[in-house]
Amino acid sequence: MMFEKFGKISYVPNSKVAKFVEYLEEGKLTGTKCRKCGTLYVPPKADCVECLDDDMEWVELSGDCTLHTYTTIHASPAGFEDIAPYTLLVVDVKEGGRVMTWAEGIPEDELEIGMDLKLRVKTLDDGKLVYVAEKP
Repeated sequence: MMFEKFGKISYVPNSKVAKFVEYLEEGKLTGTKCRKCGTLYVPPKADCVECLDDDMEWVELSGDCTLHTYTTIHASPAGFEDIAPYTLLVVDVKEGGRVMTWAEGIPEDELEIGMDLKLRVKTLDDGKLVYVAEKP
């Protein structure tokens, strides 16, 4: 499985964590956990930064998260002009880790730091996969 199916624009065609995309296709959000030291990585990593081991296992996530911070992009970078303006969120995943994602169906004036959100997989019009955060 090639990694180019993840994200609106993917600059990485191959990855040691390409299975991440297979899980997204099944509607599952996942991270990796080091079997040696127990460190959880969201988004997934193939190698543990803490103990440098490469014995990782896949862990399915609940999707539960809280809003850490956000911003609305009005002047978008190349490739994102068709969706501007859009709101980007940084969320703390319940099981551990922090990811950047789009707000889905949440007006900016309703966003509050610390609010509970839910991550879910979304398929874009071109078939690429992303995760978005919405109200639970």
